[in-house]
Amino acid sequence: MGRRDHYHVYVVELSKDVLLEARFRKANPGYVAGRPCLYVGMTGLDPDVRFDKHKAGIQSNRFVRDYGLRLLPEHYELYGRLSYDEAQALEVELAIDFREAGYGVWQA
Repeated sequence: MGRRDHYHVYVVELSKDVLLEARFRKANPGYVAGRPCLYVGMTGLDPDVRFDKHKAGIQSNRFVRDYGLRLLPEHYELYGRLSYDEAQALEVELAIDFREAGYGVWQA
């Protein structure tokens, strides 16, 4: 692990109420009713700290601020710390995988 490997990918469970948002629905045409709704992001902070910032409205994504329920570490902890490029690629890959499985996903 290099000195710069300090980024994390994280996954947040969103309330189903996010489905009332037209932008969210439009981004998820293959959403399967009953599947979870998620936010996938990356950060140089600890995911717990980043989630708290979202909820406090500090550099937050609106969907996480308004609909974020909890972190889902079972979906990201196994990846550990990553380089910026690795985290960026993994964020996209996870979002694609979740969408293909019918989840509702917002990815920053």
